[in-house]
Order: sequence, then structure tokens, then C-alpha cells
Amino acid sequence: MASNASSRASLRSERQIPTGRVGNGSASARTKSVPPKRSATASSLRSPVDPDNADPGRVRVAVRLRPRNADDFPHDSDFTSCVELQPEFKRLKLRKNNWSSESYRFDEVFTERSSQLRVYEAVAKPVVESVLAGYNGTVMAYGQTGTGKTYTVGRLGKDDPSERGIMVRALEDILASTSAVSDIVEVSYLQLYLESVQDLLAPEKNNIPIAEDPKTGEVSLPGAAVVELRDLDHFLELLQTGEANRHASNTKLNTESSRSHAILAVHIQRSLKGKEEKDSSSLANSSDNFSSHRVPLLLKSKLLIVDLAGSERINKSGSEGHMLEEAKFINLSLTSLGKCINALAENSPHIPTRDSKLTRLLRDSFGGSARTSLIITIGPSAKYYSETSSTIMFGQRAMKIVNTVKLKEEVDYESLYRKVENQVDSLTSELERQQKLRDADKVQMQKKLKEYEASFAEFEETFSMKSENLEKENNRLELEIRRLVEDLNNEKHQNDLMSKEIVHLKMSLNQSKEQQLENSMSQNILADTTQMYGKKIEELLKQLEDEQSRSASLEEQLNEMCQQLSDTQNSLQTQENVVDELKKELSEIHEESTSQIQSLKVKYDELFSEKELLYEELKSMEEKVLNEARQRKSLEEEVLKLNRALCDNSVELESKGPYSMTRSASGLSGAVFMPRSVKSRETISGQKDTISKIFEEVGLSNILSMLKSEDLDVQIHAVKVVANLAAEDINQERIVEEGGLDALLLLLEASENTTIHRVTAGAIANLAMNGSNQGLIMNKGGARLLANIASKTNDPQTLRMVAGAIANLCGNEKLHVTLKKDGGIKALLGMIRGGHSDVIAQIARGIANFAKCESRSISQGFRKGRSLLIEDGALNWMVANSTTFSASTSRHIELAFCHLAQNEDNAGDIISSGGIKELVRISQVSSREDIRNLAKKALNSNPVLLAAAR
Repeated sequence: MASNASSRASLRSERQIPTGRVGNGSASARTKSVPPKRSATASSLRSPVDPDNADPGRVRVAVRLRPRNADDFPHDSDFTSCVELQPEFKRLKLRKNNWSSESYRFDEVFTERSSQLRVYEAVAKPVVESVLAGYNGTVMAYGQTGTGKTYTVGRLGKDDPSERGIMVRALEDILASTSAVSDIVEVSYLQLYLESVQDLLAPEKNNIPIAEDPKTGEVSLPGAAVVELRDLDHFLELLQTGEANRHASNTKLNTESSRSHAILAVHIQRSLKGKEEKDSSSLANSSDNFSSHRVPLLLKSKLLIVDLAGSERINKSGSEGHMLEEAKFINLSLTSLGKCINALAENSPHIPTRDSKLTRLLRDSFGGSARTSLIITIGPSAKYYSETSSTIMFGQRAMKIVNTVKLKEEVDYESLYRKVENQVDSLTSELERQQKLRDADKVQMQKKLKEYEASFAEFEETFSMKSENLEKENNRLELEIRRLVEDLNNEKHQNDLMSKEIVHLKMSLNQSKEQQLENSMSQNILADTTQMYGKKIEELLKQLEDEQSRSASLEEQLNEMCQQLSDTQNSLQTQENVVDELKKELSEIHEESTSQIQSLKVKYDELFSEKELLYEELKSMEEKVLNEARQRKSLEEEVLKLNRALCDNSVELESKGPYSMTRSASGLSGAVFMPRSVKSRETISGQKDTISKIFEEVGLSNILSMLKSEDLDVQIHAVKVVANLAAEDINQERIVEEGGLDALLLLLEASENTTIHRVTAGAIANLAMNGSNQGLIMNKGGARLLANIASKTNDPQTLRMVAGAIANLCGNEKLHVTLKKDGGIKALLGMIRGGHSDVIAQIARGIANFAKCESRSISQGFRKGRSLLIEDGALNWMVANSTTFSASTSRHIELAFCHLAQNEDNAGDIISSGGIKELVRISQVSSREDIRNLAKKALNSNPVLLAAAR
């Protein structure tokens, strides 16, 4: 998360939740007082703080009791349980004996029957909800080894989801409450092993430095791997990978004892929906709206889920050799944590957080700004009364601590910059689109205007041609009408003349008739004349009728031509009106297009000015971001300088500090080549002092040169000194660098002396406890030489040393194939021939180490196929002797059985050798509950074995 935070400028605002503070050594003003007196038989109620106090900043502490197992039922005492739970009163009663007890109050009390879901909802879910709301949170498990811390916190629950621990359930709620689009969930999984921070997701990253912000005091791990989660299955894969890389060993108290503190860091980044811009499109309408929007904010929170390694007493756990060093560092870091808790509970002015890397990593969890829940795990057995009491007092002191819970908000400048840039691009593209539309409209309008002008010109030309034709036709018709009128007038004149002539003829006829009466003589003449005039009159009448009909037809033609002329005039008038309307419409269109072009120009100028304003604002914002980036870079350089100075000071302090710790009862003088029952503590201490004095006076190079001496006594003394020096981790690297490993292997190969064989094998066994030395031993043929010595000697002590060395090499799965090829496995099984119990104990330990590492390698997909142990005949011996030897040896054989059964390719061999009955026996009557559970898991996960068992 630190790498992501360094890539963007951040502005933090902190909101504090008011909380009560511890005063004068008490939790708060509401703390209930302790009764002043307690009788011998009555329970005393110890309540440092009120668990019902709703102060959100106080560290909440819950206690969980582990179910009983076979070790919790001693045969020599009637007092088996030292714990009595009262969950309805949230109290726990710790009994020192059958007549004396003390009572304590906690925030929650869980019995051995409490489910994983109830533990999560009461202890971790409120912290998870606070983390989702933007606050930092911590959930931590503390207690003696073997009391169920890893089960409570880190249980995967692949076969049974109800057994899922706090880690899986917390991430399930977080992923369900966040959005994959707008939120980011990232995890880091680390372990603190031998005061070295190691990455469980990237095992190659060792000794990761711890960085602190000089201003805020925030702790980060810049070198740790940060993985963004896709879904819950992805997280389960990461958690399984981390658990496989975590250091664990087999002790008397726990077969899978964690040897390191595991820390799961969940980084959550959420955007504040209510404070984002409401509508990005409104920014394109006005630059005033842009300045009124609030900047987007981010909520960044961190959840730490800590599975502490169990505190243990060396005399009870049986740790020795390298496991003893692990136990020392575990107890040292837990002691530093307890000192910090005491100082915070007592309001001490100085909190010693820098005494350990664990307290530095948990600096924000106790006395900081995180909301913290602590679950302490205890066992019911009375023989661990002191450990249980210490755990309870740790929880009681932690309940006095009140943190100042703070909400951290950051301005998402990167999102804001992207949003403004997108809006500017959108506005620019919109402006360009509108400009293109305006240009297209303008071209279209100009094209239409040209078309209208061309059409108008064509219409004018057509109209002028039609007007000319109409005028010519009108003139022709007028001339024709005049001609017709003249003809009509002439016809009328002729008709008048004929009418007058008719009238004159009638008058003449009358006169003739009168004359006929007067003159009969002239009657015939008159008759002829009358007949002649009658014919003329008829002809004239007929001619008159013709002229009248012709005149009527001329009148009709005249009327038609008048009507046609009227219609032509009306059409001409209509066309003139259409032309006027077109001229008017064209004028209006021209005016409208001119106004639109003018308005578009004005709008373009406005948008262009808005664009310039946005670019100026964007430029100022870029300058602001660059300035903040420069400031951040300068701060990072200062932090790097301070870190270098801090590292230099740490190196000087470490070089001056008293770190010359040696192992007790782990060197060859007391644990490798001499029986433990013979040497007293004073003898061992004196021999170590003597060896240290020899080492200081003679020097390592001179001691190693003595290994090549021709004097046998000198060789023996020199190899004893080297063996004792090799028992200390601080000397092993120097011995290897000075050529001590080569000299020991050469001496083992060349010498025929049994004592030299025994002591040299012990020295190689001590060097083989270091993982970096194991590969060197194998590459130089050490396994072959040890196998050769095992085949030559029958000395029990020599065989025990050789078996111990090969057993240590069996704990490295990368060397299994080479170990089998060099005959190491056959040699280990061949040493059974002597029947010595100590030798067989080392053989059983080696088989258990080999089977466990091989099972882990197969589960991770690095290896497939039948077990190498079965190929060399180890399974038949395990079936025949699983209950023959001591309890510890039998426990190693049972563990090896369970790990071999987890490989499906071994099922046929287990069934054919009769091992299925032994596996069923282990699942039912084994003295260790965890071994029984492991056997049941192997049976249930393999249908072939399950069918054979029925």
C-alpha cells in the first residue's frame, strides 16, 4: 500500500472520536473498584475496566478456553482444571487450588463449545465494520503455545466452512461490502521470525525494513508484496501459500507449533460517494458549475490480523538446538510487547516501542489511532497455571488502554485530475463536434441558398419568357378581337343596309300592290317582278341568317378569347403572387441563416473562452500537483536519509549490544556426542568456558588446521572444539567460510577412528540444523559419507549422531531426491538394526520430517507420485513398530503415517501393508488430539482409504 500511496499526492484530514483516557493507573472514571478484602475460600472480582463501557477507543479483550485433550488429565492429581467460566456474567474464575481462586471480568468469555462464527462476530466483526467506515483496526490473538490461537485466527475451513477463522471471515465480509469497480482491497502477509520481517507471499524477500513517517509516525513496510484481491477464492489461495511458507515445528506442547508471529495486513481504499460530483455533464454547461463541485475524497484504512507465536517455557516445550533460539526470540518479542502494554496501562511517559520489531509494527494498535480487539486463548490444565495466569493478566492490562480512533480522508487528486481531463476532452470534442455541425449547417445553408438563387433565377427567366409569350398572345388576341369587331361592325352595317333595302323593298311591294290594283295590266309584270324580288328577298334573308349565325359564332369566339384572356391574366397574377411569396421566403431564410450564423459565432466565441478558462484551471492544477509531487519527493529523500541514519545507529547499537547468547544443553558437550545423564550443568558450563577460551586464544583457522594433524589425540580434541562451536548459530557461518565443513567431511572420509566418526557426525548434525548449510553438505557428498559411516559401525552413539544429521537433512524437501540417490534414506532405515532407543528416536524424527516436507511439497504441486520412503521400505517398519517404542518416538511414527496418508498415490501401499488398520487406530486412540484430527482428515480426504477403513 505504501507504493501506491507514494504515487499520488494526498491531503489528509483526520476526525477524532472523543474517548476517555486512563488516569492515575485506572481505566476511566467509570471503573468499578476492587473489593478491599478477600477470604481464603471466596473469589475476588478483578475488573480493571468496565466491560460494558461503550468507549470505542478502548482495547476490547475476550478470552477463549481450549477444549481438553489427553495431556490435561494427569493421573497423579485430583485437581485437573484451573479455569471456571461464567460467560453469562462475562467472568472467568482462576483456581490456584481447590480452596483458593480469583475472578476476572472481560468483554467476552467463550467456552470450549463456542463456535468460530460467534467468536468472529463478538471479537472481530465490530473492528471490520470500523475499518470499512475508514478507521484503522487490529485483531490479535495472544496466549500460550497449543491453546488454539492459529485455529481461532488463521483456520482455512476448506472442508468445513463453519471452522473458518477470523482471517477468512473478515475478508469475506470486506469483499462483500466493497465494490470491485470503485474500491480497492489489497493484502500483505508477513511473519516476524528471529526478529526478521519476512514476506510469506514472496519467500525470497527476507529482512524487510520497517519505515516510519517522521510527521505522522505511521509504520509501513516498503519492500513487502502487496496483492490486490479478486475474490475470496483468490484470498484463500494466498493464505494457503503463506501458511505453507510459515515456520512451524513439532514440540511437546504442540505438533504444529508456530515459530513466528504472522501478520495479515489488509489495505482498503474506498471512495466517498456522497462527496463526489453529482453530474459530470453539468460541468460542460458552465465554468461556474465546475468551481462549485466538491473534490472527490478517499477513505483509506488498514486492518491488521495478528497471530502471535505462543509463549512457552523451555523445560515444558522441550525445545532444543535451533528451536531453542526460536523460542528465545519469541519470548523476547512477547516480553517487549508486555512492557509496552504495562507502560500504556500505567500512563507511563515513555513507551518502549523500539525494543522489538513486533512492538514497532503494532505501534498504532496499542496507544495509537486504531480500534483494537484482543482475544487471549488459555488451556484448562492446572499444570499450566502460571502460563494461564500470565496470559489473563496480560489481557487485564490491555483492557486499560484507550486508543484515539481517527478517520483518515484523502483527496483523490489523481481521480480529480483524470475527471477534469476527461471533462476538458469531452468539452473539446463537444466543441469540435458543434463546430463541425455549425460548419456543416453553414455549408448546407449556403448550398440551399445557391440552389434557391439558381431556382429563383431559373424561375425569373421562365417567368419572363412566359410573360413575353403571354404579352405576345395577348397582343395577338387583341388584334384578332379588333379584326373580329371590325368584321362584326361591317356585318352589322351590311345587315343594316340590307334591312333598309328590305324595308325599301317592302315599301316598293306595297306600292306595287297598290299599283296592281290601279293597273291590272302591269300585274304580271309586277308578279314577275314580285317573284323576282321575293327570291331576292329570300336570298337576302338567307344571307342575313348566315351572317347572323356567323356573327353569333364570332361572338362566341370572342367570348372564349375574352375568357381565355381573363384566365391568362389570373394565372399571370397568381404566378406574380407566388414569385412575391418566394422572394419573401427567400429573404426570411437569408435573414434567419444570417442570424443563426451570427449566434453560432457568438456561441463559438463563448465556448472557446470557456475552453481557455478550463485549460488555465487545468494548467494551474497540474502545477499544483507537480509542486506537491516535488514536496513529496523531497520528503521521501529526507525520510531515506533519516532511515539510513537510523540503520547506521541500529548497526552501531547492535555491534555494541550484548548479543553473544549461547545455547544451553544444545552443544555437543551435552546433547550430541555425550550422554545427557552423565554431564552436570557445572561440567557443561566449565567445558564451554574452556572451549571459548581456546577459541579466543588459538583462533578458528588454527583449530581447523589441527584437524589435519597426524596426532590422533590432537584431531579428537580439535574436532570436539569445532563441534561445540558449531552448536552456536553465531559460529556456523564463520566455520563454513573458513573451510571447516570441507575439513570435517574430509576427516569423516579419511579417518577410521570411531570417536572421530562420532564427534564429526555430531558437528555435521549441528551445521545441518541451518537451512543454508544443508545444501552445501549435500553438494559436497555429506549424505553419502554419513551413509558409509552408518554401514561400517555398530557404536550406538555414533549411529545416533549420524541418524541425527540425516534427520536434519530430511527436513528440506528440496534435497529429498539427492538424499535418496546418495543412500541417505536406506542408511537411516538400516540403522534400525542396532535396536538402540536413542538411535530409533532420531530415525523416527527423520522419517517424520521427511514425510511432512514431502506431503507439503505434493500439496503445493511441486512433486507427484509415490513416496520415496515407501520405495525404500519405511512403511512396513512403521506398521510393525508404531506402538513398540517410547511415547515421543511413537508420536513421530504416527505423524509420519498421517502425512504419508495425505498422498493419494500412497493409498495402495498403505492398504496392502496393513497400514490402514494402524491409521484407524491413530485416529481413535492416539494420545495427541491434533494427531487424531490429522489422521481423521487423511482418512476423510481419501475415498480409497475411507472405503478400506470401513
